[in-house]
Amino acid sequence: MSSEEKFDAIVVGGGLAGSAAALTMAQAGLDVMLVERGKFCGSKNSSGGRIYGHSLEKLIPNFAEEAPIERKITQERLSLMTEGGALSFQYGSDKLQALKHPSYSVLRSKFDKWLAEKAEEAGVMVATGLLVDNLVIEDGKVIGINCGGEEVDADVVILADGVNSLLAQQLGMKQELDPKDVAVGVKEVIELGEDVINERFGLENGEGAAWMIAGDPTGGNLGGGFIYTNKDSLSLGIVTTINDIGRVDVSIPDMVERMKAHPSIAPFIKGGKLSEYSAHLVTEGGLKMMPELVRDGVILAGDAAAMVVNLGYTVRGMDLAVESGRLAGEAVIKAKAVDDFSAESLAYYKKLLDESFIMKLMKQYQNLPGLLEDHIIFNDFPKMADEFAGMVYKVEGGAPVALPMIALTVLANNGGLNGLFGLGKKAWEAM
Repeated sequence: MSSEEKFDAIVVGGGLAGSAAALTMAQAGLDVMLVERGKFCGSKNSSGGRIYGHSLEKLIPNFAEEAPIERKITQERLSLMTEGGALSFQYGSDKLQALKHPSYSVLRSKFDKWLAEKAEEAGVMVATGLLVDNLVIEDGKVIGINCGGEEVDADVVILADGVNSLLAQQLGMKQELDPKDVAVGVKEVIELGEDVINERFGLENGEGAAWMIAGDPTGGNLGGGFIYTNKDSLSLGIVTTINDIGRVDVSIPDMVERMKAHPSIAPFIKGGKLSEYSAHLVTEGGLKMMPELVRDGVILAGDAAAMVVNLGYTVRGMDLAVESGRLAGEAVIKAKAVDDFSAESLAYYKKLLDESFIMKLMKQYQNLPGLLEDHIIFNDFPKMADEFAGMVYKVEGGAPVALPMIALTVLANNGGLNGLFGLGKKAWEAM
């Protein structure tokens, strides 16, 4: 790396958003540098492990034919768990098989490395093992990066350096993270073998399952558990907000063990071998925690821009990262055409976001984090579900009890209709 070099654009962060941005610009002929602090792109990246393919299809049509995907998700599961029970829902349909743009389970270390290599093939200079200490600013405009005392100049810098973007904080574009808006995720990859996974989950080769779990794994804390089937392993873990740590007398590692030992989970992982353990931060605040997106010479994308939506039954993050990276790249291409990298020019990025599914999704669910903070979904709902199912399936020869009466009994034991109407009102406001 030489201080004499100057690029059209420098991208900081070799995750999905960063590589998507770099690839987009390189395909348009721009001179791009991608900087990643890990040994390789993806080496430090971690997430539950599911990507919705629609956004990457726009960048690399039919990407699944060459990308290191694990399985195509053809089975959806959702469980409300108490300490000893679970009410679970499973959905499998030819509709999932026939989706034009399906979702896939992926292992980020493999998948992110592949996407960065696609960017490199397109002409991007990929520099790994480099930590960007700060941004170079001249007359209020970002004009490059500083790594270990060496400066590299660029017309624009795209920050795709993750949830805790210290560079964005240095600029004042992003506030220090609030514990209530950020969760910590812990994940294990458990090796089982392809045939074992197929048998236990009722899958054929190439088919996959996504399983979301609320309640007992986090002790009722905001968050939940997840399991994704990889080709010959499972990605299993929990996510809980930092603000809730200490609310229950269970540490985060113990939450993972609690989940693995649950009678509804243990049979699926029996005999498995732990091959990977990782942790990462996840934004939970939605639209209300989104930072400033553009300034003179700089753009924020992906997790650095808090582009994650947790809907409980699914988590959307990777497809938002890819799309935001692509749109950031498009905005830079337009700015390059007129040689104007001011905040006003780069605001085209915000226009593209507003027209995309990203802002539509984030605006629609902007009140959801407030609803989830009540812990009702993660604490009360699983208990009510367990109580209801236990009464429904109890057969001991006595007089039968009608389902409406069972439902009313459960409601009476858990706050009555007023509590139900109150929850319904909040849910309506959140949607």
